[in-house]
Amino acid sequence: MSSNSKKILILAGDGIGPEVMGEVKRTLGWFEKRRGSGFETEDGLVGGCSFDKHGVPLTDETMQKAIDADAVLLGAVGGPKWDNLPFKDKPERGLLRLRKDMELFANLRPALVFDALAEASSLKTELVKGLDIMIVRELTGGVYFGSPRGIETLPNGERRGINTQVYTTSEIQRVARVAFELARKRGNKLCSVEKANVMESGVLWREEVQKLGDTEYKDVQLSHMYADNCAMQLVRQPKQFDVIVTDNLFGDLLSDCAAMLTGSLGMLPSASLGAADKGGKRKALYEPVHGSAPDIAGQGKANPLACLLSLSMMLRYSFDQGEDADLLEKAANNVVAKGFRTGDIMAPGCTLVGTKEMGDEILKELDRLAA
Repeated sequence: MSSNSKKILILAGDGIGPEVMGEVKRTLGWFEKRRGSGFETEDGLVGGCSFDKHGVPLTDETMQKAIDADAVLLGAVGGPKWDNLPFKDKPERGLLRLRKDMELFANLRPALVFDALAEASSLKTELVKGLDIMIVRELTGGVYFGSPRGIETLPNGERRGINTQVYTTSEIQRVARVAFELARKRGNKLCSVEKANVMESGVLWREEVQKLGDTEYKDVQLSHMYADNCAMQLVRQPKQFDVIVTDNLFGDLLSDCAAMLTGSLGMLPSASLGAADKGGKRKALYEPVHGSAPDIAGQGKANPLACLLSLSMMLRYSFDQGEDADLLEKAANNVVAKGFRTGDIMAPGCTLVGTKEMGDEILKELDRLAA
């Protein structure tokens, strides 16, 4: 492998992860053969499959490989088989450790509606047709990680649960910077979301984002919105948004809300990015939003498009291969427009296909587009 090849660690994980990742590998092969991309891939275990083999949801060795890679592609983790494991051994802890040890603080969640699937949304078609929102969620701070935290018993015998919502200037600014930069490359509009009306951490968030906008991003149209209003606006008039930046808790809720505007979780990718090094490179993890779907695992029914679109995000954000990313997204759009559907997005008059057949159609479409 040439020294300039890109090192990708592939962690297929549990459930439908290995099946959808199989189509990603085939597509990577196409880009190597047809577009001259050089990829060096290695496989590793994460989640339940790692626990079954090694007794931990992520080994130190795999963690180190993730840190050394140029990008990590993950399938899915978890399943009922591992539901009763102790908290520290649960498959999801493997994913959380990847995010934490790779210091991935910015989670990018696009909510993109393919025209052919606009009717799959639970909202009226005209509200979502052409929808293209990017939600940037802070991923390593806030109430999910703040301390003190825990459950304690009070002198009167009552129990009390404690979590702490905490943010610093630098934590807010670094995720806001990612969002501002994305807005510049898109529609030049950024909406920052918090609860400054009832939370001091929200006041700080609003002040720091505004300060950054005033000093470094005067060209970006910045607005602020309370999180509860944002949830309402997402289902009332979602196309008013371009890029949204928000904290860990609100980002968790709002990105899932936005995801459902599209009508299919099987179509949605995500990226989690770390800080840029001196050469501008960031540690990065790419994964579909859908879970491990144990009910259909191993049956060849899973929709590989979210995982393939995660690959597209990897090409765009880790390897600066924007044209290749566009090509893959166009192929996915065209295949869906031609009526090919996996079960999760099936509609009357369309052609039902399985995981591999959908992958075949993507490769055929890539051939056609590249001809």
